Amino acid sequence: MGRKKNAQVSDDLAGQTAGAIGVLAIAFGVLAAIKDKLGLSWPATVLLTAGALVALGYGAWRLRTFVQQRWAREPRSTQAAKQETAVSLLEGPETESEQVPAHPELTAALTTAGIIDRRQVIRADEVTVTDMPTGTLYDFLVPKGRTYEDVEKKLGNVASMFGVTRLHLTMERSRDNERRVKLLKLHEPPFTTPFPAPTRQEIEAYPGVPFGHDVTGRLAGVPTFDKASLLVAGMTQMGKTTLVNGIITCLLIAYGEFEMYLLDGKFCGLTKFEKKAVRYESSDDPAVFEDMVDELNARSDNRYAKIKEAIQNRQPAPKFTPVIFIVDEAADFFAHDESKEGKEQARRIAEKTRSLVSKSLESGISSVLMTQRPSTNAIPVMVRDQFLYRMCLYVASAGTAKVALGDTYFETVAPINPALLDPDIKGQAVLFANGRSTLIRGFNFEDQFIWSVVDEATVKQQEKTLADPPKSPIERAIEVMRNEGVDFMRSVDLAPHLGITETDPTECGKRLSALLGVSAGRNARGRGYKLDDLTTAARTSS
Repeated sequence: MGRKKNAQVSDDLAGQTAGAIGVLAIAFGVLAAIKDKLGLSWPATVLLTAGALVALGYGAWRLRTFVQQRWAREPRSTQAAKQETAVSLLEGPETESEQVPAHPELTAALTTAGIIDRRQVIRADEVTVTDMPTGTLYDFLVPKGRTYEDVEKKLGNVASMFGVTRLHLTMERSRDNERRVKLLKLHEPPFTTPFPAPTRQEIEAYPGVPFGHDVTGRLAGVPTFDKASLLVAGMTQMGKTTLVNGIITCLLIAYGEFEMYLLDGKFCGLTKFEKKAVRYESSDDPAVFEDMVDELNARSDNRYAKIKEAIQNRQPAPKFTPVIFIVDEAADFFAHDESKEGKEQARRIAEKTRSLVSKSLESGISSVLMTQRPSTNAIPVMVRDQFLYRMCLYVASAGTAKVALGDTYFETVAPINPALLDPDIKGQAVLFANGRSTLIRGFNFEDQFIWSVVDEATVKQQEKTLADPPKSPIERAIEVMRNEGVDFMRSVDLAPHLGITETDPTECGKRLSALLGVSAGRNARGRGYKLDDLTTAARTSS
């Protein structure tokens, strides 16, 4: 194979040599003909021929260039115009940054933060800067192709460009332009200077239920508690109970008529509102919590039955008085002592609570659970996942914050890390409602103001009670036993509360049984009635 390849190369070389000799012979012949024709010497003939060839080549090149320029001038201009138009449509006039007056501070901040391209600018004529008592307000438009969401997602990066923390920034979007952004940069850390508690008129004017002040001093909260529940978590001594006392006060002022069930796991944290509660318990016993959950689940079932009946009869859905169940130190009621019975009770309570929080909303029953132990197992996941509104005070880590705000909270738009809050400023919390995060500080009302609100609400309730149809005997009996704080009452003790003056125990028992429609039972204290039996009978009759 090597010999064949060498032979082929020798043949190619011989052919190229022969061709070169032929070209030289032709050139020599042409030159000889020119020499004979013009009678010139050999040197002169060679120089003349070379000069003529060079001149012809230069002329041909100039002619070719002229033709190309003449025919290509109009198409190239059209193409350039199309390219400029495309760039203008895609990126707007901000690509010509040299020709547009730019706002230097915002342009530099948003460019470095990765929000806008380096060829884009924040136009100075589209920026309004206003000095406010709490900070500096920037009202501006982002370049075409960008929206307020691009800024909202990277507020932490913007804060670093301004030389402040994420907590120093708050942002609002415009309702008429996706490009408009209102960015407030606080002069000092949030809530360094406390805001005065709102007046009754300010609370009434708020479109919903206010929970506290935002960083600008405006009221912030939720639009309604209808079909929504709230989970509040935070480490101990962070102002959680004071914050919730403020929320309850605002509910009594702004929410209208509603019924309140209170379970005070701190024993005295919610005592101010006992007079207004339909049922108030001060206990850390899981059995008490379970009993209240059972009662509310039964009310929910009864309401759903009425809703179903209305639908079947093609009638409007019935209107129910809202019920709000508020529990302080809820985590204590899900704990157990590692015994078989304790674990079973904890499992049962978790399932009943999940049912209450998730299924009772349509029937007008909402829940507010508070805990100072926002650990992974403090409140079962199947219960935590049911809350629409979530609030987290200062916690030690982002992992703990996820327990209160949800496992995917830090993937939401513009999250605020509760671990960054100042633990020395009590009542600060991150409110996560309707997909948005708001940093608030709860109201710290004076005791006298809270008492006046409770008294006023109680008087209104009494006036309404007088105007409403009288309660049934069994409802009055239940109310008497709850007010007395007992779960069993002898017939002779209960009868006078229901207007029975008979002194003979046997005759008294007969009249009471006929009035209530429930037979008395017996225990070590004698014949009488259990609160649970009367409650069950009332549910059945209603």
